[in-house]
Amino acid sequence: MLSLRSVTKRYGTLTALDGISLDLARGEFFGLLGPNGAGKSTTMSLIAGLRAPDSGTLTLDGQPLTAANSVARVSLGLVPQHVALYSDLSADQNLRIFGELYGLRGADLRSRIDAALEAVQLTDRRREPVKNFSGGMSRRLNLVAALLHRPKLLLCDEPTVGVDPQSRNAIFEYLERLNHEGLTIIYSTHYMEEATRLCSRIGIIDHGKLHALGTLDELLAYLPFEEEIRFPANPTTAPLAALLTTRGELTTENDTHRFRPRLDCKLSTFFALAESHALPGRLFTSQRPTLEALFLHLTGRTLRE
Repeated sequence: MLSLRSVTKRYGTLTALDGISLDLARGEFFGLLGPNGAGKSTTMSLIAGLRAPDSGTLTLDGQPLTAANSVARVSLGLVPQHVALYSDLSADQNLRIFGELYGLRGADLRSRIDAALEAVQLTDRRREPVKNFSGGMSRRLNLVAALLHRPKLLLCDEPTVGVDPQSRNAIFEYLERLNHEGLTIIYSTHYMEEATRLCSRIGIIDHGKLHALGTLDELLAYLPFEEEIRFPANPTTAPLAALLTTRGELTTENDTHRFRPRLDCKLSTFFALAESHALPGRLFTSQRPTLEALFLHLTGRTLRE
């Protein structure tokens, strides 16, 4: 459905995107995961036709995605990183403006506005100016403004920034429902828990480069370990920690050791070592590797740097 080929974008001496290639299938919920400044918003703006690449091509259903090609762009819905609403106007007036920009009129527009407000639980606030809304309410309204014309592809550029937990969950549930109904979604975020919950496939981006691409299981296969074990960092566990440095990756943070055994180091070996030092099992917790661990492994830094 969507194809990017060797797309590069520079701002002066800064290379925001560096030769990115990507194919997106119809019906996907695709995540772009990376820290601030990684190139996520630039990617979104190029797909939306708001900016032109310095080199490379972008197509949607075979149509070139450019600022001049309104035929392709009308198939897109964009939820920008910063709320794009008229604060002095009501929720109803905002949706009417956005709907009319896409050629909607009369009873059809009214019914779509009613359905949109109902979907994000803002029907009872439809006559109020947006400046009275909370951050979460504004975000929810901004989301449905991008959907009134029923696009084929929805671009969500970090749509939960500054949103309260209840509104955040409401946005997640609404997007999941839309995707189950067939809408293709690209979702950018620097929160690994969002990408893990929502996205069927994830691209890890940093410094304008796409470092890895795949399902969660495919991505985690990039890691040279399958488990992470945590235990207290204190004099009692120090002898065990010293032995583990030759069997995997051991880091210490906030009085906690994090041990990532190499693939050839069995968990049974680890716990045998722990028992030989008379350390009780309650000291240890293990968990599956995370996207944050993968990001650190691929880029040498954490997602929030």
